[in-house]
Amino acid sequence: MRRRRITRAALAALLVLGGLSAAGTLPAAATGSAGGPAGASAAARPAADGIVTAMQRDLGLTREQAAARIAAERAAETLAPKVRRAAGDAYGGSWFDAANGRLTVALTPDAPESVRTAVRAAGADVRTVAHSARQLDTAKARIDRMPAPSGVSGWHVDPAAGTVVVDVVRGERADNDVRRFVARARTAGPVTVRTVTAAARTFAAGTVGGDPYYTGNVRCSIGFSVYGGFVTAGHCGRPGAGVSGWDGSYIGTFQGSSFPDNDYAWVSVGSGWWTVPVVLGWGTVSDQLVRGSAVAPVGSSVCRSGSTSHWHCGTVLAQNETVNYSDGSVVHELTKTSVCAEPGDSGGSFISGDQAQGVTSGGWGNCSGGGETWFQPVNEILNRYGLTLHTYTG
Repeated sequence: MRRRRITRAALAALLVLGGLSAAGTLPAAATGSAGGPAGASAAARPAADGIVTAMQRDLGLTREQAAARIAAERAAETLAPKVRRAAGDAYGGSWFDAANGRLTVALTPDAPESVRTAVRAAGADVRTVAHSARQLDTAKARIDRMPAPSGVSGWHVDPAAGTVVVDVVRGERADNDVRRFVARARTAGPVTVRTVTAAARTFAAGTVGGDPYYTGNVRCSIGFSVYGGFVTAGHCGRPGAGVSGWDGSYIGTFQGSSFPDNDYAWVSVGSGWWTVPVVLGWGTVSDQLVRGSAVAPVGSSVCRSGSTSHWHCGTVLAQNETVNYSDGSVVHELTKTSVCAEPGDSGGSFISGDQAQGVTSGGWGNCSGGGETWFQPVNEILNRYGLTLHTYTG
């Protein structure tokens, strides 16, 4: 292995220790391949300085507001699965309300008063909605089976609105194929049509999150380290394809890859490379430690690291969205965000606080004029390939 690569990897390893000075004294947390922080300790842990700085820049918050929001989002992450179980069949979805810093849980009108009381007692707000999450998911699944024209950008369940939102590209609503698709979609269940600026596209154009890697003449970005390699976007390479790193040296091979339908892959690491639980801050923020993969609710802040546009933040807009990319590739179960991205950022890390969220799939716009970006949730990738997320537990 060349000296340059040794230096790079050694620096990455040192970030695990150096990150403590930026984050303050950080207690140990329970982590795992699909796990996250345990209970109140997650909400109490101070936010990394770099995350707070990036949220100030990208979300227009003061330092105090950013730190308070991160703490509230951690509490919501822990609460969300508990109140979903408590709600049972009356569950209509949940989201983080940034205005009051609390989780909101949608319940159907037939929810017993005991359920409403239990959800409120747990620390969440309650909103009554017409449709259950199961009904909305069923409607979306029916739409998933319909072939979509290029003028339809995607569709997802919006629990706050109690509907399936179908995104149509501006200027395409009058297209006959789009109109037929929308008409068929409305027969599947409650549907609302929204106009978006542009169609989504993948960001294909590199084992530290956000670093570049190369497959032939394609540059993408590392998502997260797992034991034995790293996860990334599926459209970046096929199984068996060789991968080289930021310095041009050989890293390893795509062991599994899925695109379209899904957009995830994992690459084995060898030739002297090793993995570390770190996401690059690119000098914009301090490099971030990865401690788990608890899912951030809709409405939560989230940041992205990629090899083209580096570090940017925004919020989670929707989960389990089906995206119809402009090349005709349909990808399911993506999470939509307001974070910008650009070609070459594909596969890069989405992280909320110190919790891994997913790998960059695609989007529209850029980091000069803004846009939206989708990621494939990391826990789905870990479960699909039986991988274990490399996390820091100190």
